[in-house]
Amino acid sequence: MRTRDENKIAAIKEKAIELMVSDGLDGFSIQKLAKAAGVSPATIYIYYKDKEDLIVQLSTDLTYKMLDHSMQGFDPEMDFAEGMRLQWKNRANHCMKYPLELAFIEHIRYSPLYEKTKAEMTARFKDEMGRFVHCAIKNKQLHKLPFEVYWSVAFAPLYQLIKFHSQGRSHKNEHFVLSNKLLMQTCDLVIKALTP
Repeated sequence: MRTRDENKIAAIKEKAIELMVSDGLDGFSIQKLAKAAGVSPATIYIYYKDKEDLIVQLSTDLTYKMLDHSMQGFDPEMDFAEGMRLQWKNRANHCMKYPLELAFIEHIRYSPLYEKTKAEMTARFKDEMGRFVHCAIKNKQLHKLPFEVYWSVAFAPLYQLIKFHSQGRSHKNEHFVLSNKLLMQTCDLVIKALTP
């Protein structure tokens, strides 16, 4: 049995992310990946059953990484405003540090492959965030809202700011960089909208 070559695996993953972001799911192939990573297609098949297996494993790994980062220092029992500020900071930091990984996950999120990873990778996150929301409602720090309304108000503004940052511009300004001040100003407005 051949031993795992971690350098080859790292190169395969790195190039898979780049190719998925540049070429999309339909343009992504094992042949292109092998060439970009400087390995033979047979090498890729040592580590992954097929293209779908590679994409599912990689998206699961990247999502766990993102979720772990977003949960650093987080406690579901913490004060709602404090917890929201921490979530915003953690998520923004991760997204701005790993923009290609975020773009890769976004490509997968809107494909049939997402269903194969969704349940497995979000269980812990759903549990902790669910406890956080229920605790905030119980402590009268949060309006009771349908999930979709809560999520849209709580996090859509964050991801729009990150999108402007990654594009380097907004609809109004040709140059846009997301600062901590702007991030927290927006977060505080979101908290104000969500609290009774």
